[in-house]
Amino acid sequence: MAENGKQRILMVSDFFYPNFGGVENHIYYLSQCLIKLGHKVVVMTHAYSDRTGVRYMTGSLKVYYVPWKPFLMQNTLPTFYGTLPIIRTILIREKISVVHGHQAFSTLCHEALMHARTMGFKVVFTDHSLYGFADVGSIHMNKVLQFTLADVSQAICVSHTSKENTVLRSGLPPAKVFVIPNAVDTTMFKPAPERLSNDEIVIVVVSRLVYRKGADLLVEVIPEVCRLHPNVRFVIGGDGPKRVRLEEMREKHSLQDRVDMLGAVPHAKVRSVLISGHIFLNSSLTEAFCIAILEAASCGLLTVSTRVGGVPEVLPDDMVVLAEPDPGDMVQAITKAINMLPHIDPQTMHLRMKRLYSWHDVARRTEIVYEHALRCPSQPLLDRLSRYLTCGAWAGKLFFVVMLIDFILWRVLQVWQPDGDIEVVPEIDPASFHRVEMSLNGEAKEKT
Repeated sequence: MAENGKQRILMVSDFFYPNFGGVENHIYYLSQCLIKLGHKVVVMTHAYSDRTGVRYMTGSLKVYYVPWKPFLMQNTLPTFYGTLPIIRTILIREKISVVHGHQAFSTLCHEALMHARTMGFKVVFTDHSLYGFADVGSIHMNKVLQFTLADVSQAICVSHTSKENTVLRSGLPPAKVFVIPNAVDTTMFKPAPERLSNDEIVIVVVSRLVYRKGADLLVEVIPEVCRLHPNVRFVIGGDGPKRVRLEEMREKHSLQDRVDMLGAVPHAKVRSVLISGHIFLNSSLTEAFCIAILEAASCGLLTVSTRVGGVPEVLPDDMVVLAEPDPGDMVQAITKAINMLPHIDPQTMHLRMKRLYSWHDVARRTEIVYEHALRCPSQPLLDRLSRYLTCGAWAGKLFFVVMLIDFILWRVLQVWQPDGDIEVVPEIDPASFHRVEMSLNGEAKEKT
């Protein structure tokens, strides 16, 4: 269905705007850059409160907010086959050539990839997270991932550490997995116009205040840093269940004038928080990549981070100080970073980030993955189903039955509503869409 090498791509995930996070930003910026390269991109996600139906975003990006409500951590309830009719309709209406699912946590992503493979579409999966191998939740998720990736065309990981983790968890051949890092919008994240004075050192934390993000480490690190460095002040942006512990720490050590708790920070205001500081502190206990570090470095902040997951791959050694996820080691790393500050030039750091990370580069590399996926030969049903039998003695048989039923239901849908009865959406010229968008923006400005 591709024309002149230009693809029609369906991005699928439970995580998208108006929710904010690393996965949401990745999908949005990647989609915008792919559109600029001439591809058509459509996003499919679940409904958010009153946001349902079809919406258009900047650059003619079309979003299907399907009428499924999240039930846990922004995830939809698993239905296995409940999403088949609507996914089939979208694939045919938009003449999709590649289905690209994001995030192993996303129920909608797994179901979309399953149905797309049943219908013979090429599918690509991007993993944004790291998982363990011991706890019950990780074991369950690893088995789900093994099922989803058993018949995937190609996969993408955001770091080499993430690739190794995904290959071990899913059994996917390493040759099928590409490493394409995240990027940062350097036009949005710029340093402050004037360099901040080093008389008072401001350490910024912008993160969800949850266990995985190391909020408990902050409770132990902050009082010790304040004791060792009287000229240090902390600014903490974010919300979550661990916020209470941080507030209790602030009260216990009488640090109300040295620890500012901002609460949840909208993404549009993250830059204004970052440029108020000198050092960015990331205390995550697990991280596949961490876009927040890129945003901070683009704003000219020196980063102190825990040495976990793919974090050591993100920045050059002279732009980050790494520490073990231990309070004592983190305090030493912060002290080292404070001593490095006189040698840090925010503007130079910003220019380096522009050269290192670009969403346009990510989009061009993703294009190559799509080309590899489209070159994968189509296989008969029995050959495809046999792959699921290798997923375990009992799980393999279960996966085989699940996919066989999915195939039968798809055939029933084809008889009940033939493909030809589904109306194909008319083409919209991105240039004309841009002209309408500019006109509406102009009218809005006149009214204000």
